[in-house]
Amino acid sequence: MPRAVTLIRSATLSDVAEYAYAATAPADARLIFLAGACPLNEDGSTAAVGDYAGQAAKAFENMRTALADAGASLEDVISTRVLVASSRQEDLVTAWGVVREGFGDHDAPSTLLGVTVLGYHDQLVEIEAVAAVLDA
Repeated sequence: MPRAVTLIRSATLSDVAEYAYAATAPADARLIFLAGACPLNEDGSTAAVGDYAGQAAKAFENMRTALADAGASLEDVISTRVLVASSRQEDLVTAWGVVREGFGDHDAPSTLLGVTVLGYHDQLVEIEAVAAVLDA
C-alpha cells in the first residue's frame, strides 16, 4: 500500500536531531489530526504515576490506538509534538527516548517541549500527532 508521507532530511542542517526536519503529503491525502494522546488507562486513571518513561509508553500506545481507529498507522504520521511536564531536560530526554524508539525507522519531524502542567491528575507526558493517508 503506498504511503502519503515523505520524510525530508536536510544535508545542510545538523544531523544530531533524531528525526527528519520536514515531511510532505500530497494534495489528495486525508489528514488526521490527533488530540494529545495521554497516559490514561481504560478506566480513566493515569498510568505509571511518577514515571516519565512509563507514561510516554502508555501515551504512545494510546496514540497508536487512535491512529488505527482513524485508519492510519505509525508510518502515516507526518509530525508529532511531545509535551513533558518538567523543567528538567533529562525528563524530556527520557520521554523522547520512548517515543523515538516506538517510531523506529519512521523518524517524522517532532517537537519536544517542557511544560508546566498537563490536563490530567499526575500526568507527565502527552503526544500530539498529525498523520496523512491515501484512501483507496
